[in-house]
Amino acid sequence: MRFQVPQFIEVEDKIFGPFTFKQFVYLAGGIGMCVLLFIFLPKFVAILLALPIAAFSGALAFYKYNDKPFINLVESFFHYSLTNKLYVWRKEERAPTPTGQGSLKPIEQVYVPKLSESKLKELTWSLDIKESANPVTKDEENEI
Repeated sequence: MRFQVPQFIEVEDKIFGPFTFKQFVYLAGGIGMCVLLFIFLPKFVAILLALPIAAFSGALAFYKYNDKPFINLVESFFHYSLTNKLYVWRKEERAPTPTGQGSLKPIEQVYVPKLSESKLKELTWSLDIKESANPVTKDEENEI
């Protein structure tokens, strides 16, 4: 049995003439809002308000930003604007505090034990025995 595999599944179908369904809805909504403005408002005010609405609906229908629809940019803008922001680090300016001579703590000495030669040889011998991936040759063993 052979099945036909759909091609170009990322391309939307043109439903209303040269427009896809989404483009048609954006344009029809923008035109409808502009018509309502011209019906209920004076011409000068309607033109001032209709121009941004027409530009926005045209951008929603046709403009792509980084090969993504403009609606994704608008959605990201509103999501960023309306949600809480978490600031992980904020630098605080601090004034230096004067310290007196008596407040300094003495430097603590840390005792570092030294390995004696016999302990060191015993440690290297145990590491060489347990290491199976890189065996030691007789010449290297004699050098130790």
